[in-house]
Amino acid sequence: MKQFLAESDKQRIIETVKKVEQSTSGEIVPMVVPASYHYPTAAMIGGAALGIPTALLFTRLLGALFWLGTNNIWIFLGAECVAFVIWHAIVNRVPWLKRLFVSAREMADEVDEAAFVHFYKHGLHKTREQTGILIFISVFERKVVMLADSGINEKVAGGQWDEIVAGLVSGIKAGRQVDAICNAVEKTGAILARFFPVRPDDTDELENLIVEP
Repeated sequence: MKQFLAESDKQRIIETVKKVEQSTSGEIVPMVVPASYHYPTAAMIGGAALGIPTALLFTRLLGALFWLGTNNIWIFLGAECVAFVIWHAIVNRVPWLKRLFVSAREMADEVDEAAFVHFYKHGLHKTREQTGILIFISVFERKVVMLADSGINEKVAGGQWDEIVAGLVSGIKAGRQVDAICNAVEKTGAILARFFPVRPDDTDELENLIVEP
């Protein structure tokens, strides 16, 4: 997640969460992960898909160079093995290339599952009034999921988060991730404050930002 959030950016988000939570007993947790899954199949498919034309090209070049024929099967098999290994490694390390070999449906499913797992892993279901809400940002997939606890779901329609998610995704794609995250936190807090005003004995129950390396 190189340069996605600098230390100063993280501090700004944390301060925004603290300020917003002064008006609500809701607990807002922005979370950023580099990816929701490692997608090993994508590297396999990419290695094969890019390796075959590469091997065909080298078969013709090497076959002509060494007078072995431009359709030599043994040259092709050797070249395909080498090309597959090289392209497999490249696809695995280049995010934009890897995304070409992952379906939108698979990425959406993996992000949804990861958000659900982290919601419980980080204790968002353990707040006093069940008012935890996770703003889950998965960088590789360029997707955002907002997951709220039962206390919020009883009073706030899930569709109210859709506009916040859309704005956050748009801001991240435009390279304004810090502004977009802070704006999403503020809008989330405004909704929560209407239904869950701050209590006199309110405490900060959850982390104000989680960033996975």
